[in-house]
Amino acid sequence: MRILYLIGREASYPRNDVILRAFQKFGDVEVIAGGDSGSLIWRSVRVFLRALPRLLARKYDLIFVGFYGHLIVLPASWLAGAPVLFDAFVSNYDTLCFDRQLFSPNSLIGRLAFWLDTTACRTADRVLLDTQAHLDYFAETFNVPGAKMSALPVGCNEDLFHPKSAEIADGLTKVLYYSTYLPLHGVDIVLRAADLLREEKQLCFKIIGSGQEYHSVRRLAADLGLNNMMFEPSIPLAGLPNEIALADICLGGHFGASDKAARVIPGKIYQILAMARPLVAADTPANSALLSHGSTALLCPSEDAEGLAAAILEYHRNPELRVRIAENGRARFLEVASEAIITDRLREIVQGLVKKT
Repeated sequence: MRILYLIGREASYPRNDVILRAFQKFGDVEVIAGGDSGSLIWRSVRVFLRALPRLLARKYDLIFVGFYGHLIVLPASWLAGAPVLFDAFVSNYDTLCFDRQLFSPNSLIGRLAFWLDTTACRTADRVLLDTQAHLDYFAETFNVPGAKMSALPVGCNEDLFHPKSAEIADGLTKVLYYSTYLPLHGVDIVLRAADLLREEKQLCFKIIGSGQEYHSVRRLAADLGLNNMMFEPSIPLAGLPNEIALADICLGGHFGASDKAARVIPGKIYQILAMARPLVAADTPANSALLSHGSTALLCPSEDAEGLAAAILEYHRNPELRVRIAENGRARFLEVASEAIITDRLREIVQGLVKKT
């Protein structure tokens, strides 16, 4: 099967990487990616112009438009001589107007974002999203027929994320959270949980990353006078497995209370599960479809520092619980979100789409 894979962002972005690895297991894939520099608009234009002669040649069995692809899927669908599978992955409208609250839904940008989500999904032959809750949102908000959409877990690159031993016996219980500091990540909730646990002298926290709310979070840390929290800059994806392996407790999030946080499963959750590390996650509809409290993770309410602190403390005081839940979490990952599962599901979706056309 010949597949043209068009990506507005970089091919190494975790969602794009996992899907590309799956395609390469059953197809001959040509990739055109926008890279990691320039605006999304410019990257999308650049990808489309490079793809144009290939689209006109009509030599592919499938055109796949990955993340970010809303601006690519429109012209690609008009020219494609093959079915178009579109990984919407996120909603522009939801992200800009509700999650990040940068624009009013009734503003010009808000209306354009709504139109783009709607039109991109209607133009493609089939649409991928990450969870059933996200599918339900697109059906209700943008009137995308449920029969036109499929859920495909985010998963992770298992060459990077797999069980490894890197623990240091220093008597400390190390809590890890890595984040791009978006509002839905709820980094402030992690800080407030750390504040509640400041008397637990053997507990220490590390947050890795940078992003939109970094400076406000650092101000909060200073206001709270936290002495059990370490901040470190972003690191390459390849460096995360070692950080996860060194942690005794891993926080998966999303701990913010936005509607989007309730609909998506953070990619870090799959990475933590794949590495068989004890996980704390928010008790959201999306997370609860994957995880069971006390079995594959400890779940706490969103935007609840006390609940998060209680889960961390439970792990801290019960090393045997950490081991059991980590093992169960790994088994759950292999059952529903491994690369083998994702490959089989994607192959099934593609075969149905190609056969139908």
